[in-house]
Amino acid sequence: MHICPLIRNFALMEKANSSDIAFHTPAFTSENVILVDAEYVDKVVFSLTVNFERMLGRRIPQADLATWLECAAMDGGLREGSNVTQVVLMHDGSRGQMENFVPGTFSELDGIAFNGRLGEFLISCVKVEETMVSKEQLFCESLQVVASSEDVKRLTVAGDTENSLSPIRKALAAANPDMHITLLTMQPVTGGNFRQDMLGYSLMAALGIRAEEIQPR
Repeated sequence: MHICPLIRNFALMEKANSSDIAFHTPAFTSENVILVDAEYVDKVVFSLTVNFERMLGRRIPQADLATWLECAAMDGGLREGSNVTQVVLMHDGSRGQMENFVPGTFSELDGIAFNGRLGEFLISCVKVEETMVSKEQLFCESLQVVASSEDVKRLTVAGDTENSLSPIRKALAAANPDMHITLLTMQPVTGGNFRQDMLGYSLMAALGIRAEEIQPR
């Protein structure tokens, strides 16, 4: 099992260009993109927290967002260097934040950036106007746009594969064959023109859960 060793915080974040778009697909401008269903990932963190607090007998802190993004990027194949990674956190607006991440408030995260050993991460938060389009529809339309881009070289996807795997798979069907695509899932999925990695591993690292804590004795 791979547990990401990077520990980061947002002390060095600076303002970046915001792209809070209500019902249009975001513009993807970097060679590296991470597209996230924010409510889904937040729900997974909550479930992991409850289970591991019971298993380990200790309090689990909120997940560190910067650590998770770096670990997710590494799972997607990114390595140390002067990279630029565009992060899009898509949410339905029902809550103003991811309750299990720190920082997690969308209005504070939108348009900021942080630097680490993997380069610069530019964050935008896209609130879906669900009277115009559903979050699933906009997420998959955005996925289709970025997957067919000639400019994006590496795409990491953290979508709701429990409920939306079929449309996600369909959105990736016509992806640029030269693009390095990684789908982060909680359970292995079959087929598809993409690589897979376990979403839980990067989230465990962000929660401060050490590999030796969960290995059988």
